[in-house]
Amino acid sequence: MTDTHNSSSQTPVYQIQLKGHLAPRWTDWFDGMLITLETDGNTYLTGPVSDQAALHGLLKKVRDLGLTLLSVERLEPGQIDPNA
Repeated sequence: MTDTHNSSSQTPVYQIQLKGHLAPRWTDWFDGMLITLETDGNTYLTGPVSDQAALHGLLKKVRDLGLTLLSVERLEPGQIDPNA
């Protein structure tokens, strides 16, 4: 039986939106996620996440820093902004 739902072997990319600005020095702590600071005062963490356990680990780090989580979104390949 073929799994047509997950036919891609690529690692999924997630975008996590946080309230406030996070310093770029946190990139390593967030497993190399791209940190994008928006003019509205929010931060986006964007990057590949190997599995659900890794995603939960990132969210735990957000919680441990006391950051406000605004959204978590799994991006489709066409949604990824190459200029980010």
